[in-house]
Amino acid sequence: MIAVVLATLCAVVYGTADFFGGLATRRSRVLAVVVLSQLAGLALVAGLLPFLPGTPTAETLAWGTAAGISGAAGLVLFYRALATGVMSVVAPTTATTSAALPVLFGLATGERPEPTALLGVALALVAVLLVSRDTSPAAAGRGYGPLLTSLAAGAGFGGFFVLLAQAPDGSGMWPLFGARLSSITLIALLALATRRTLRPGTGALRIIVTAGALDMTANVLFMLAQQRGMLSLVGVLVSLYPASTLVLARYVLKERLNAVQVAGIGVTLAAVALIAAS
Repeated sequence: MIAVVLATLCAVVYGTADFFGGLATRRSRVLAVVVLSQLAGLALVAGLLPFLPGTPTAETLAWGTAAGISGAAGLVLFYRALATGVMSVVAPTTATTSAALPVLFGLATGERPEPTALLGVALALVAVLLVSRDTSPAAAGRGYGPLLTSLAAGAGFGGFFVLLAQAPDGSGMWPLFGARLSSITLIALLALATRRTLRPGTGALRIIVTAGALDMTANVLFMLAQQRGMLSLVGVLVSLYPASTLVLARYVLKERLNAVQVAGIGVTLAAVALIAAS
């Protein structure tokens, strides 16, 4: 039950971080937002290390580094998919793939959730698909390129969760330190190679720092949740984060939700309830 609460809270915080990240990208270039927000997250986890005990072994940092590379690759591919495709295809494909990968990995490595929890997992995957769905008429066919890129992006995000979960017991938050350090390095090198500025736009720095701090807080909650529960359940609950982003967009920015997204939020609540009851 503690793992379910932590994972659900993690999804809420992830979604809130994405909301602030979206606000920041309206004022700054994407790579600037990514690098600066992740620097803020690195500072946060560095400050938490003395209070969340763990041992920084080579194995621990290696798993964290691999997770960071996977997450950074997923992020680059996600933005690439958005640039060549449409949100109504890219978002649900990426989100559903990132949710499914930890479930499949957990089941393949011997996790056996209760039948009620498995039903909740199935509902959660449907919920991720629904809440990410943009039913605007812009979704015209553009070939298989964006779809395949979206699948690869989802695999990168799902791989981030799977790889973090492989860190040995007693690692504390050191895997997150390694993950954030490697992802910052990779994306900063990408910005340098493409000659993209990392200077934030006017008035954007506070929003970027908030997004980065929230994202790292969510990462910490994920680590705590997966240390106490099955990855196949924790991973899919965490992937429900688009629901909280939509709620914030509705009540803060006054954006309208379509009927599919509203249904998705309802299915989200049902999925959490089923997993919590198992």
